[in-house]
Amino acid sequence: MSSGNIALLDQTLARAKAENRAALVGYLPAGFPTVEGSIAACTALLESGCDVVEVGLPHSDPVMDGPVIQTADTIALQGGVKIADVIRTVREAHAATGKPVLIMTYWNPVDRYGLERFAEELAAAGGAGCILPDLPVEESDGWRKAAERAGLATVFVVAPSSRDARLARITEAGTGFVYAASLMGVTGTRESVGADAQDLVSRVRTAADLPVCVGLGVSTPAQAAEVATFADGVIVGSAFVKLLLAADDLESGLADVRELATSLAEGVRR
Repeated sequence: MSSGNIALLDQTLARAKAENRAALVGYLPAGFPTVEGSIAACTALLESGCDVVEVGLPHSDPVMDGPVIQTADTIALQGGVKIADVIRTVREAHAATGKPVLIMTYWNPVDRYGLERFAEELAAAGGAGCILPDLPVEESDGWRKAAERAGLATVFVVAPSSRDARLARITEAGTGFVYAASLMGVTGTRESVGADAQDLVSRVRTAADLPVCVGLGVSTPAQAAEVATFADGVIVGSAFVKLLLAADDLESGLADVRELATSLAEGVRR
């Protein structure tokens, strides 16, 4: 049976901690601006300072995502992106860099594709796991068993509204890391990350020993440095997508995301 890269993810996060810094986690949707372009962009992030990359599986109703990622998802879907393209993006970005790559996806596409099939194909591509923001932990047993057999992490998302008892249940079920949404709302860059994030990280750590990575809103080196003082990882997505949307062509967009990744990597090391 094929084996995923959860061990590589664990080692990567542990190494960042040993270096007394937070890990930098980048996010980009597969198929945006094209399949080839997304592979190049994800690889560029990993080559320019990101320790981990999340590859988004574009969805027609991305309820957790703001207008920037919604726009990118629409472009990818109109371009005909398929799950096979998402898996290919994981495979090629991981093969080019040797770094951990996860898929971030809503539950419906995985359910329709088939849990075992999705897990096995992701593991065969060298994927490290899945982030599943809308899968209730109470309904996750089937997926978690398939993921465990394939050697994949199952990452759940928690929010400031999550009660302590629920945080404990989620963190007990999850593997790899916990994705802590820094505030209530959708993805997107913000002027500040929010005071709730630090409190949420503290509450998650009380519940479990898993690393805690904070996302939603981080877009500048200063914000990355701030979050890095209390989180194990800093997740950046919309800021990268925005640069690719604004670029005149792919090459200039890749140069822009490389520059931002480099500066964010410096931020998490302050």
